[in-house]
Amino acid sequence: MENAAITRFAPSPNGALHLGHALSALYCHDLARSTGGRFLVRIEDIDGSRSRAEHIDRALADLAWLGLDPDEPPLLQSSCIPRYRAARDRLLGDGLLYRCWCTRAEITEALRYAPVRHGPDGPAYPGTCRHAARADGEDRPYSWRLDMAAALERAGPLGWRDLMRGEVAANPGRFGDIVIWRKDAPASYHLAATLDDAAQHIGPVVRGADLFDYTDIHVLLQALLQLPQPCYWHHPLLLGPDGEKLAKSKDSPALEVRRLAGEDGRILAEELRAHHFPAGISLTAP
Repeated sequence: MENAAITRFAPSPNGALHLGHALSALYCHDLARSTGGRFLVRIEDIDGSRSRAEHIDRALADLAWLGLDPDEPPLLQSSCIPRYRAARDRLLGDGLLYRCWCTRAEITEALRYAPVRHGPDGPAYPGTCRHAARADGEDRPYSWRLDMAAALERAGPLGWRDLMRGEVAANPGRFGDIVIWRKDAPASYHLAATLDDAAQHIGPVVRGADLFDYTDIHVLLQALLQLPQPCYWHHPLLLGPDGEKLAKSKDSPALEVRRLAGEDGRILAEELRAHHFPAGISLTAP
């Protein structure tokens, strides 16, 4: 079928899934099914000690309880490290990365004396290590940061398409020199997610509206690494009683509690569809 969607639901196994995850998984599943496409699950399990195997099992049980069956076994990001490393080395070979030895405390201290622009994530990195040789710090852990100015010069003007919002002009420069390869884990979320979406031929990329701004970074990486650019759908979020999005860090009620209490997950799925699905999504190819 023309415009058949390949979607992915990509939880991190660092806690229990909640209703917000259920809604996102339903968006991914139903968009794929309605277009004769494929629904995939990807486990983002490269976040060091926070990623735990028991959370993977629980997440998959929650999805099955909701009636959401992926079309192939889940992809574990931990199995994709060589691909991430190859992309990092390519960016390094292009002169777009530099080592950063700064700790969070050192960055906070530097920001006291060097005013910087603010982006969606707060103050941009002040560039302490951008031109520093730091030979005396070679034995310290370091991350790899993207030289944003050099990356933007290489990539040129960028834009992307959201199914609900239309054409969007990208402005990744507002994030500053982002981390591409972490000290305490392999690839950053930005690099890993971008590479995996390309490898799995995902399109549209269906994810929450809280990730809308990050798409600017992802289309920049697509341009630098010569990856195909998909269209996106950043769906509305479920909010809690405090008006904030549901989150693991806030101990939002877990799906597992309802599943183990004997509730019918398929009924819950239908209730979420009835009350939270928007209309008017266009699947016209960009």
